[in-house]
Amino acid sequence: MAQHSKAAEIEIIPPKDIWVGNTKAPVKLVMYGDYESEACAKANEVVNELLEKYEDKVQFNFRHFPLTRIHQRAQKAAEASVAAAQEGKFWPMHNMLFANRRNLGTISLKGYAKEIGVTDKNFLPKLVDSVFGWSVRADLLEGADKGIRDVPFFYINGEAYKGPVNVNAFSKVIDPLTKTMKKVGAKTPVKAAKKRA
Repeated sequence: MAQHSKAAEIEIIPPKDIWVGNTKAPVKLVMYGDYESEACAKANEVVNELLEKYEDKVQFNFRHFPLTRIHQRAQKAAEASVAAAQEGKFWPMHNMLFANRRNLGTISLKGYAKEIGVTDKNFLPKLVDSVFGWSVRADLLEGADKGIRDVPFFYINGEAYKGPVNVNAFSKVIDPLTKTMKKVGAKTPVKAAKKRA
C-alpha cells in the first residue's frame, strides 16, 4: 500500500516535454512511434539527418505509440525511455532502443539503461511495476484521439505530415517554414501564407 502512494508522489517528466534542438526553432517536428517497429527505426534515422541538416531550425519531440498487438515489448521499451528521461537520458536511451529494437526484453532494457549512465537502482522494479506506464498511455491516447492508427506518424508545426519519410520530402515542407520565419518583418509573405492555409 505504502509503495503505491510513493509511486503517486513521483513527479514524472512527460514525453511531451522532452525536446531536442533549439527551443526557438521555427520548425517543431513531432513523431509518434514504436521502438520495435522497423519503419519507425528508419524514420528515426531520417529525423537524425534532419536535425543535423537544419541544426538550430528544427526542434524534435518523440511521442510513444506502441503497437502492442504486434509488438509485445514496445510498451516496456517506451516506459524504459521515460524512466531514463527522469535522469536527463531520454535521447541516448531513445537511440539505443531503436538500435536494439530486436532485443527489448526487460533485462536487456536494464542493461541499456546502465550502458547510457542511468543510475537509478530501482530502474528494473519501476519497469516491472509500470511506474511510467501511464506516461506512455497518455501519449498513446492523445495520438489515438488525433486519429493516428499506425506509426511512424509525423506532425510539422502541428500539421499532420502525409508525405514520404525521407530527407528530401521533409525538406520540401521544412525549407519554406524556415524561410517564412526569417521574413516575419515583411508582411506580404505572411499574409500569402495565411490565405493558403
